[in-house]
Amino acid sequence: LMESLKNRDLEIVSIAADIFTEEKWKKGSLSSTDPSIRKEAIHHSKEVIDLTEELGSDIFTIWPGQDGYDYIFQADYIKSRQYFIDSLAELCEYKSDMTIALEYKMKEPRTHSYLNTVGTTLLMAQATGYKNCKLIIDYGHALLGYENPAESVALLHQFGNRLAHIHINDNYRYWDDDMIVGSVRTHEFLEFFYWLRKVKYSGWMTIDQFPYREDGKEAVEESAVWMDYLETLIESANFAEIEETLSKGDGVLSSRLMRKIISKDWK
Repeated sequence: LMESLKNRDLEIVSIAADIFTEEKWKKGSLSSTDPSIRKEAIHHSKEVIDLTEELGSDIFTIWPGQDGYDYIFQADYIKSRQYFIDSLAELCEYKSDMTIALEYKMKEPRTHSYLNTVGTTLLMAQATGYKNCKLIIDYGHALLGYENPAESVALLHQFGNRLAHIHINDNYRYWDDDMIVGSVRTHEFLEFFYWLRKVKYSGWMTIDQFPYREDGKEAVEESAVWMDYLETLIESANFAEIEETLSKGDGVLSSRLMRKIISKDWK
């Protein structure tokens, strides 16, 4: 594998542990009420952390799809989240020089996920007591949770510089559709890329799509073209004027600013 990556001038950004597809995880993994399941989830995660290091990456991803609940009176919210936090702390201590990155999502496959929003997940990361516990913003997951992804970037910067990685795609907010970047929420991407520059984010952005009907290669290439285009618009923007507009808090001025960014008309 390493030889193949080297020949193609590629590197591995992150590796995620599969603690969500097998039946044994159906009622949770790192937050399971069964101590033996939690122990197994931690053990497997440590195995994948070792693999991540062996393959030259410094980001281990946790997407706990089954860690949540479906029904009222089904979960002890405090105990289950504490189980999760304790599990995370053990993983953070196991490899303190590696980023343990949490990917949050409001729902699916559970109707309610414990890592559901940027705020909740940030609190849980802080509760571990380890600075190497950070977050992944999946743009589509943020939209699904009715977040403004640009604000999520700012929040993670303000409270501990905990943005580790970005998965990028698009949707209509109703579901995690994983569509072509910029095809739906074009204006919001402009603010997103602006804030990434403002906080000096220097990490990776991974295109995360499931083009079921489109040609996969063409769909991903289209996302890359959109990203280059949107970033070019921000790079050519008048940052001083953007800052001045932000200081006014005026929606009309904000609307004019968006038009200026798109048209590159900074006269």
